[in-house]
Amino acid sequence: MTLLDVVVLLIIAGLCGALGQAISGFSRGGCLVSIALGFIGALLGMWLARQFGLPELFSIQVGTTSFPIIWSIIGSALFVAVITLLTRGRP
Repeated sequence: MTLLDVVVLLIIAGLCGALGQAISGFSRGGCLVSIALGFIGALLGMWLARQFGLPELFSIQVGTTSFPIIWSIIGSALFVAVITLLTRGRP
């Protein structure tokens, strides 16, 4: 994996994490948080897909690595929603 592959994966993960934050309606942090959410969302989304026997949807091949776009967005939205429920103060 080259440096360019890593940069492309970081950009894709950042976009997926930002979309997950937008879907859930809660945003905390900046670009680095979005990148982390994109990778966590990919892990969570693919784990859920395997548990339910769902196919890998719309993956982008970067070098030798396959990055699941749809599951990353869904996983990051679910992760942000859970974090929001746990950290939001009660009125």
